[in-house]
Amino acid sequence: MIRAFLLTIGLGACAFAQQPQPGIPHQALGAGPFIVDTAEQHKIKLTVVARGIPHPWSLAFLPDGNMLITERACRLRIVRDNVLDPTPLTGIPKVNAVRNAGLFDLALHPNFAQNHWIYFTYSKPGEGGKSATTLARGTLDRNGLADVKDLFSTDYGTVLGGSRIAFANDGSIFMTTGAATGPLAQDPMSDYGKVLHLRDDGSIPKDNPFVGKSGYRPEIYTLGHRDQLGLAINPVTGTVLSNENGPNGGDEINIILPGRNYGWPTMSYGRDYAGPRISELPIKEGIEQPLVIWIPSIALSGMTFYTGEKFPAWKNNIFVGGMRYGEIPNTGRLERVVFNDKMEELRRESLLTEFHQRIRDVRQGPDGYLYLLTEEEDGALIRIEPAQ
Repeated sequence: MIRAFLLTIGLGACAFAQQPQPGIPHQALGAGPFIVDTAEQHKIKLTVVARGIPHPWSLAFLPDGNMLITERACRLRIVRDNVLDPTPLTGIPKVNAVRNAGLFDLALHPNFAQNHWIYFTYSKPGEGGKSATTLARGTLDRNGLADVKDLFSTDYGTVLGGSRIAFANDGSIFMTTGAATGPLAQDPMSDYGKVLHLRDDGSIPKDNPFVGKSGYRPEIYTLGHRDQLGLAINPVTGTVLSNENGPNGGDEINIILPGRNYGWPTMSYGRDYAGPRISELPIKEGIEQPLVIWIPSIALSGMTFYTGEKFPAWKNNIFVGGMRYGEIPNTGRLERVVFNDKMEELRRESLLTEFHQRIRDVRQGPDGYLYLLTEEEDGALIRIEPAQ
């Protein structure tokens, strides 16, 4: 009897251990091009411009038509005449590329044609495995970046979230930092879990909302953010949008307004990964409500407004990369959100789900097409254009 009981326990334990893990088998991206149907623009064509880019993070377009790409593990790449140069560009400083930390976003100075300045964010390594989320600038030449200098750094810590940057219409810079765990997002003396606002030399604008306020760092523009992996500024209206990953559900797009608190970690529409709600109520006086939420989450990443002419049915839509749906691996997508003229959501569409690719960044190119980076070991640069 005892032996039978033990055998049953053993079989049960063995059966439990063999339970399949959630997820869909990884699907390699084919050679393309691919023709895909969509809800409003209808037929579009996807062309793989370049591949073999391990875990790319950000994409920027140069005036000569070439493209720069950051890889999280500390390499800056260039695509010349639609061909990926096999030799990385030089000049990137040492990076703490651990888990989600590494080399992040990339942006050209508004006067790049005159000064050739490239801005980027990265995890600057410190002692004891700590790092500081840092904004840096370098001058681009044929071989890479020269005269690289750090313009702004957070305190050293153990936060491993990403960072995005974007130039406002007045030439100042918005910079995001993450704080997925712990109370730092609500700490006004910490730069983590914030949107920061800086001049292009890393100094602090005098009209920032907390300048001169005791107990607040003056570079803080907004607080209460989790892991912010998308940032976009409407080139027409100047509206600043940031997106952030919720935990298990509760991904958000927020309109960034000076001095506002966006709630994390005390308020959220999501749940802890173990199941309990982060907060019983997601609404509280003094806490800004999201513009858009996702339940379940799609693991938001890069984001852009579409203002071009090549996709008239997508004009003024927001596109955001997604890396997995509902905590299921290999379910990445590109999400499209439609708004009215009051920035109220009308509808949304999930695109490219059949490719099972994690989308790390999405940008509108100077040619009016959309460009994507897939967050894969064999990452790819993809161009989306109307199918003829």
